[in-house]
Amino acid sequence: MMINYKTTEEFSIEIRKLVLKMVYNAKASHIGGALSMADILAVLYNGVLNIKPFDPTNFERDRFLLSKGHACTGLYATLALKGFFPVEDLDSFARDGSIFLSHTSHYIPGVEISAGSLGHGLPISCGLALAAKRKNVIWKTYCLVSDGELDEGSNWESILLAPQLKLDNLILIVDYNKIQSLGSVKDVIDLNPMIDKFESFRWETFEVDGHNHLDLKNAFLKTNNSNGKPKVIIAHTVKGKGVSFMENKLLWHYKSPTETQFKDAINELNKK
Repeated sequence: MMINYKTTEEFSIEIRKLVLKMVYNAKASHIGGALSMADILAVLYNGVLNIKPFDPTNFERDRFLLSKGHACTGLYATLALKGFFPVEDLDSFARDGSIFLSHTSHYIPGVEISAGSLGHGLPISCGLALAAKRKNVIWKTYCLVSDGELDEGSNWESILLAPQLKLDNLILIVDYNKIQSLGSVKDVIDLNPMIDKFESFRWETFEVDGHNHLDLKNAFLKTNNSNGKPKVIIAHTVKGKGVSFMENKLLWHYKSPTETQFKDAINELNKK
């Protein structure tokens, strides 16, 4: 059953609660990166994407690819809340025999690609966007990548290729939370100046607060023009956003919350 929320902000809180529940019950990881993108997903799936939860393979649907597949709990929660499958199905997350793997699985309704190694989502997205152009169909391709994932050379090959093919139906979103698996992005491989890089590669660029829903909505609205340029939204986010003791902490890339931490986090979200 699809659940409707008055605001995308309410939607993002429910996404975060489900993320916490899945990671805690499975004693899994990658909670920080799932929480950092919750607001992006809430906005995308509440009015931006052309999708049909009861017809997930509809040919005219927009394609959304989560390249940072280790943050799958965020996408699983979003899809469940939108009615692609029952929320109760998430109780099997990361269990033996479950289709809800600890990285995105294309066997799940609404999930376009399985993900494991990073750097695959954008190349595939280029192919999908090109296919739409050649078939003369109107659906768009959206791809969400992590900032640390931009260390992968396959992304930069795609960033070169997309403007050459005039893929103005391709929208890349960078979850720029500035912390990757083993340290800060700045200390591992500094991506700045990121906007200058994309603009020099002939992309149309937008820079937003990735937790400001109005900013996100406006940025997505501005990507609707057909000017021959692929679009990139650089969303400045906070790792672990929404749970104060997880925010901006490298520890929560891999750590699973204890019972006390889980209860404290849910209580904090319930007060928002």
